[in-house]
Amino acid sequence: MEENKKVVMGEEGIYDARSLGTGKMLVLGFQHVFAMFGATVLVPLITGLSVSTTLLMAGLGTLLFHFITKGKVPAFLGSSFAFLGGFAIVAPKLADANGEFTIPNTEMLPYACGGVVAAGLVYVVVALLIHLFGVKKVMRFFPPIVTGPIIISIGLILAPSAITNAATNWLLAVIALATIVVCNIWGKGMVKIIPILLGVLVSYAVALAMGAVDFAPIAEAQFIGSPVTPSAFAKFDLGSILTILPIALAAMMEHIGDVAAISATCGKNYIADPGLARTLLGDGLATSLAGFFGGPANTTYGENTGVLALTKVYDPKVVRIAAVVAMLLSLSPKFDAIVNTIPTAIIGGISLILYGMISAVGVRNVVENQVDFTKSRNLIIAAVILVSALGFNSVGGITLYSSESLTISLSGLAIAAILGIVLNAVLPGNDYEFGKDLQGDTSANLQV
Repeated sequence: MEENKKVVMGEEGIYDARSLGTGKMLVLGFQHVFAMFGATVLVPLITGLSVSTTLLMAGLGTLLFHFITKGKVPAFLGSSFAFLGGFAIVAPKLADANGEFTIPNTEMLPYACGGVVAAGLVYVVVALLIHLFGVKKVMRFFPPIVTGPIIISIGLILAPSAITNAATNWLLAVIALATIVVCNIWGKGMVKIIPILLGVLVSYAVALAMGAVDFAPIAEAQFIGSPVTPSAFAKFDLGSILTILPIALAAMMEHIGDVAAISATCGKNYIADPGLARTLLGDGLATSLAGFFGGPANTTYGENTGVLALTKVYDPKVVRIAAVVAMLLSLSPKFDAIVNTIPTAIIGGISLILYGMISAVGVRNVVENQVDFTKSRNLIIAAVILVSALGFNSVGGITLYSSESLTISLSGLAIAAILGIVLNAVLPGNDYEFGKDLQGDTSANLQV
C-alpha cells in the first residue's frame, strides 16, 4: 500500500523527484532557472562581463559543485554580488559619448577575472584547513566582527555608482526599485522569490513604452554562437589580485550561511555530510573556473533555497536540470543582446537597493551574532576596517612598489581585511565560536 501512495508537492519533503514524473521535474528545473536568472544576469550587466559566459559558468559551476559534494546538496551557483566592489575598483566602466558610464572596461576586466580566480583558490585553501584542523579552529580567524564590517564596506563603496546609473533616468530607476520592494514585502510564492527579475521586467516594459530601448544590437547578433571569448580570459596582475582576494572572506561567510540555510530547509545537515570542506571546495573551484573563462565569481544562491522551501522538492537532480538550461541559454548571442538592451537607469534602480542591502547584511551579520560593542576590541576592529576600506578607497589605495614593469598596490578593501584579521588575532578577548547559533551562521546571505 505504501508503494502506491501518491506523492503531492508542497505537503511533505520530496527527496527523489523521479516519483513526480519527468514532466514535473522539468517544470521544477525551469522554476529554479527563473529564481536565479534576475540576479545572475544582473552581475554582468553591472560589471560589463558577458551574459552568455556568466550563464555558462553558472551552469558548469553548479554541476562541478554537485560532483564535488557527491550530488547531495541541492544548491545552484549563480553570480556573486560580493565581488561587485572589486570589479568596480579594478575595472570601472568607461564613459560613453553622453558622459554616462556604460562602456565595459574590456582592458581591465580580464585582470579583475584573474583576481576572481585567485579568490576561488582561497576557498580551496580554507577547505583544506577545515579538513585538517576542523571548522571551529579555522573560523576563529574570521568572526563576524571582521566579516560584518567588510560586507558593510563593500556596499558603501558601490553606492556612488548606483546613484550615477539611476540618474540617467530616475523614472525607470524608481519603478525598478519600487517593484522589487513591493514583490519582496507583499509578494507571495514565486513572486517573493524573484523580485529582481520582476523589477527588471516591469521597468523594462515601461522603457519600451517610452521608446528608451535600443534594439539595434539584437538585430546584429547571431542566434547561435560561442559563449566564451578568448580575449576575455583571465589575466593576472598582483595589484588586481590583492584588491579582490579579501572579498573571498565575505563570500565564504555567505557560502557557509547558505549551506546552513539549505540544511535547515531540507532537514539534512550538509555542513556535516558531505561536509563544509567539500562545499567550500566546490564553490571555490567553480569560482576559479568562472573567473578563468571571463565570468564573475559564483556563489550558492539563496533564491533557489527559497524555491526548495516553496516546493518542498529537495532533490539535487532538479537543480542540475536548471544548470543545464542555463548552459543552453548561454549558446545564444541573440539572447545575450536582448539582456544587454536593459537601460542603465534600470540597473541603477536595482543597484540602489542591492548595494544598500549588501551593507545591511553586514549589519545583520554583526547583530545576529550578538557582537558585543561594549568591548573596546570589537569597537577598534570595526572602526579600523570601516575607515580603512572607505578612506583608502577614496584615494585609490596605497602603492607598495612601482616600476616600469610591475606595480604592487593594495585597495581599501584589501587593507581593511588585512588589518581586521590581524587585529582580531592579536587583541585579547576573541570569544567567537562557529556553529553555536544557526541564526548567526545564516546571517551573511548577500542575495536579495
